[in-house]
Amino acid sequence: MAFAGYSGQAYAPAGDKSRYVLPPQFRKAVRDSSGGRVLCLAKHERWNCLVGFGLSRKEELEAQLDREEDQALRRGQDFDRETRSSQLNGFVEIPFDDSGRFVMPDYLRRLANIGDGLFVQGGGRFFTLWNPAELRKMGDDWAAAKAACEALVGEARK
Repeated sequence: MAFAGYSGQAYAPAGDKSRYVLPPQFRKAVRDSSGGRVLCLAKHERWNCLVGFGLSRKEELEAQLDREEDQALRRGQDFDRETRSSQLNGFVEIPFDDSGRFVMPDYLRRLANIGDGLFVQGGGRFFTLWNPAELRKMGDDWAAAKAACEALVGEARK
C-alpha cells in the first residue's frame, strides 16, 4: 500500500532518559514512508513545536525549493536558495525500535519546550509534536487539536 499521509492525534508521555514513544498510527505511517524505522524531526519554522516525517519527504524538498524560488522570482523578491535549503534539510534522522521508542536530542526538546509528554497532530505530508502547554497558546483555529490534546492527556493521567 502506498504512503497515505499522517492523520489523527495521539498523546505519549515521556519515558526515562529523554525517550518518547511514537504512537502506533504514526509509527506505521513513518515506517511506510521511510521503508524502515527512521523518524525525521526538526523545529517547525513558525510554530513552537517539532515537525516529523519519514524519509520519503526528502524527495519532495528539492521540488519545494524550486517552487519557492520560482514564486519569489515572479514576485520580484530575492531568494537565498542555500539558506532555505539548509532550513528545509536541517532535520535529524532518529531511529526507533519496534515499539516506537526513540531518544529525542536535547536541543530539539529545548527548541520546542518539550517536557513530560508529546501531543502528536497529523498534518498530511508531516505531523507536529507539541508540548500540550505550547499548543494551548495557539489561536482558535487550533480549537479541535487543543480539545483532542486535553482529552488524550486526561486519559493518559488516569
